[in-house]
Amino acid sequence: MALEHFDVLIIGAGLSGVDAAHHLQKYCPHKSYAILDQREQIGGTWDLFRYPGVRSDSDMFTMSFSFRPWTSPKAISPGEAIREYVTATAQEAGIDRHIRFRHEIKSAAWSSHSAQWEVNAVRKLPGGGEESVTLTCNFLFSCAGYYRYSAGYLPEFPDIQRFKGPLIHPQAWPEGLDYSGKRVVVIGSGATAVTLLPSLAKTASHVIMLQRSPTYVVSLPGQDRIANWLRGVLPPMWAYRISRLKNVAFMLYFYQLAQHFPNFVKTGIIKKVSEAVGPNCDVATNFTPRYNPWQQRLCLVPDGDMFKAIKAGRASVVTGQIQTFTEKGVQLESGETIEADIVVTATGLAMQAFGGIELSVDGRSVDLSSTLAYRGVMISGVPNLASVFGYINASWTLKADLICAYVCRLLNFMDRKGVRQVTPQRRNETAAAPFVENFTSGYMQRSLASAEAGFEAAVARLSELHP
Repeated sequence: MALEHFDVLIIGAGLSGVDAAHHLQKYCPHKSYAILDQREQIGGTWDLFRYPGVRSDSDMFTMSFSFRPWTSPKAISPGEAIREYVTATAQEAGIDRHIRFRHEIKSAAWSSHSAQWEVNAVRKLPGGGEESVTLTCNFLFSCAGYYRYSAGYLPEFPDIQRFKGPLIHPQAWPEGLDYSGKRVVVIGSGATAVTLLPSLAKTASHVIMLQRSPTYVVSLPGQDRIANWLRGVLPPMWAYRISRLKNVAFMLYFYQLAQHFPNFVKTGIIKKVSEAVGPNCDVATNFTPRYNPWQQRLCLVPDGDMFKAIKAGRASVVTGQIQTFTEKGVQLESGETIEADIVVTATGLAMQAFGGIELSVDGRSVDLSSTLAYRGVMISGVPNLASVFGYINASWTLKADLICAYVCRLLNFMDRKGVRQVTPQRRNETAAAPFVENFTSGYMQRSLASAEAGFEAAVARLSELHP
């Protein structure tokens, strides 16, 4: 029996997957496609993350789709609103009819003889159990993101099993967790930690953000007044495009300013934080990083909500190394003991290429550590495969839009030339770009040292924001 076949198979029904489907429908309307997603509804990251206060870490005028205006007054948006936006986009365009949920892809094998991918997946059945599903396609388009969905990254903390209270990773936040009146310790200093702190502090007894080292934290208005004004006087798409262009220009300006005058930018950020948190917070210890701005992503806090919680005494920041866990909390190398009823390990993501799919070409397993990325889109030696990897230092969707447009141009070019297979080939040994090597976020440094370093470094090489 012939296997079900598509021109293009898209992996993932999140922001990138819906973006890819839109581009295919518009620029390659003759192509058949399907979207496979292991989850039960649209949203990807924004369906997975359900921790308190989850929100965008970029402004939504650059993070939303270029073809559909973001009309909410909030520029830094709650996760639920983003999920609803992605879902509505898919429904309005009929993309949702192409999605097959509860399909976890296990492997994809390319055959040069047939010029097709054979994709093997496991489909979880509604009543329980599972079945094997095999599909074929001419082109495989991975929009699965860059991190492992099944579990986040957790360092090997000494004696962590001694702690008697709930120990939670934000990526697997339990529904209905009651933290009201509780002492909560959030371990971490990234976007997730600075989001959790003000949200938990609304009802918790006290929240402590325990960090190994500080991160740059910048307050931005929760609403973009200029964008909201433009929406009132211009047609929605015009207002949206002007607001998007304005914010892209500001990102470029601020990034370049940080690259050329790091001390000036650093001084300005620290001064703003000092004014926001008040005199009782040790800004030099807790908010002054050892690196320059944009060597890691900046953390955004809308309307300074994190700073307000600290200034009001509902939350605090402690900087130090964990020596061991105790039954009642955490003991630091300094000798300080922090008692907690709940510990949240906001310790980051575990990077994973192509959703963990096993790739093979003509019977040979693909060793991602030996590959290079072509234009940050395709992988050397692997035919008819593209992947979305967004910007490291700007909104993910800005790069996703460019990649989706490129893939559509490539597919149409192949049709015009009568070509069935396109394969990037490596010609020179190339190391990771200086930007990637100097980008000191934990998830990036872990990936550069991992078995998949070749893929992650190569894809990230073209993830820097350029003018």
